[in-house]
Amino acid sequence: MATMIGLPKSAKPGDIVEVKLLLAHPMESGFRGDFDGNKIPRDIITEVRCLYLDELVFRAEFFPAVAANPFLGFTFRAVKSGSVAFTWTDMDGNESHEVREITVE
Repeated sequence: MATMIGLPKSAKPGDIVEVKLLLAHPMESGFRGDFDGNKIPRDIITEVRCLYLDELVFRAEFFPAVAANPFLGFTFRAVKSGSVAFTWTDMDGNESHEVREITVE
């Protein structure tokens, strides 16, 4: 499964824009075992950030109890055209990035 981002391509100035974000990640808690009884190592996303026009508009911290392939929904107010950047960081410090553009007219 690939990461999916739902963001409108355009909005009017002042519109509330709804964002839907589905992150493809197993989110292993570290508490489960495999078929041989060995613990599956913890592997989780720890933080998700969204910047609109280089300003933080959303931030979330995750913990081991979050399900695989987490889904997030949030809103922000559109003021002008520009980039919407998404970054998520895993527990090893690895970052993934996606950028989308929104046209405000």
